[in-house]
Amino acid sequence: MNDIPRDKLTGALRRGAVKKHVAAIHVSGKLTLLQRKLSNVLLLNAYDTLTQARSFQMDARTLCLMVGYNSNDFETLKHSLRGLAETVAEWDMLDATGQHEWGVSSLLSYAKLKGGVCEYAYSPALAEKLSDPKVFALINLNIQRRFTSGHALALYENCYRFHRTGSTGWWPLETFRRLMGVDDSSYYETYKHLNAKIIKPAVAEVNRSSNIVITPETRKRGRAVTDIRFAIKPNPQLAILDLDDGAGQRRAPVYDRLRAMGVSDRLARQWMTEHGEAQIAGKLDYVAAQTDVKSPARYLAAALRDDFGKPDQEPSPRTPITGRAARLGRVQELVAARTPTQRDADKRLFLNSISQASKRLDFERHGWMSALNAKDVMAFWEDLYPSAFEGL
Repeated sequence: MNDIPRDKLTGALRRGAVKKHVAAIHVSGKLTLLQRKLSNVLLLNAYDTLTQARSFQMDARTLCLMVGYNSNDFETLKHSLRGLAETVAEWDMLDATGQHEWGVSSLLSYAKLKGGVCEYAYSPALAEKLSDPKVFALINLNIQRRFTSGHALALYENCYRFHRTGSTGWWPLETFRRLMGVDDSSYYETYKHLNAKIIKPAVAEVNRSSNIVITPETRKRGRAVTDIRFAIKPNPQLAILDLDDGAGQRRAPVYDRLRAMGVSDRLARQWMTEHGEAQIAGKLDYVAAQTDVKSPARYLAAALRDDFGKPDQEPSPRTPITGRAARLGRVQELVAARTPTQRDADKRLFLNSISQASKRLDFERHGWMSALNAKDVMAFWEDLYPSAFEGL
């Protein structure tokens, strides 16, 4: 999921380690474009606590929106979740100690919908594989949304994992057909058909829609094509959509301070990207100087958003708030508790419900603090959390 995946589990993956061992994960069955997107979003939502939590939750309407369903189309969501639970992932690799490991697991160990919430889980063995950033590249959901073909998205995922090395390495055509989900079709056993119907259209969409440009290269035995690989270069036109793996950010002192405050890994790196290390360091110092702050992380979020600490602005965390201000404060708490993926989906879902141009503009400028949309904002969050404003 972008920073965002640590992506889903489709296709073959190879890990370049010191000894250049190769790790591969294959997914049996056929995943539709929507199922591939669903798998990515679920993994992004779970990634920060993938090996610690036993199960994960996500608002079902948000989930539908993120993968392109109607927000009330739970039947399609059920069908896709069933497909992920019935799809098998198989890995065959060398572990960190050089020992050979083979394993098999369903993509989801279970999934259920209850009270408008999707709850799901991964098997412990698969969660361990998914949590390794050396094995799984992060798939940017902003890029994922641009794809209209499942074959193109599958090709992108399998190529992007090698974007730092510049090439996927050679894949036997049998392996490549499996990655594209056409291994059971005799029609695509002929390279001419495979190239015309799968490779060329998928390559064109990857190069048009993503942050990389790929070029297929083939290897022959006699006149027959036996292997294929893809050279990979950054797409300068769409490089802004790229997300690094966060390794550099995690080495910064300000990152450690954010994590010590209880800020999640993804949110810490998002703030560092949006505000810069110097500004965050200043706000951290400002928050540390305040007294009676019950939630430093939440107060820091407000300080970054509203630029607390300027000479003419000295808000006090002890200032009593009532009425509408209290409800807006609760909205801020609810927003802060959502994952970055969910927050993005929440905003787009609410924005799509606004019909008046003036209200849309006000929400685009002020977000959930929009005065023109205050009543609808409260209704939106009360719909997601029925008891959100009780006691205020």
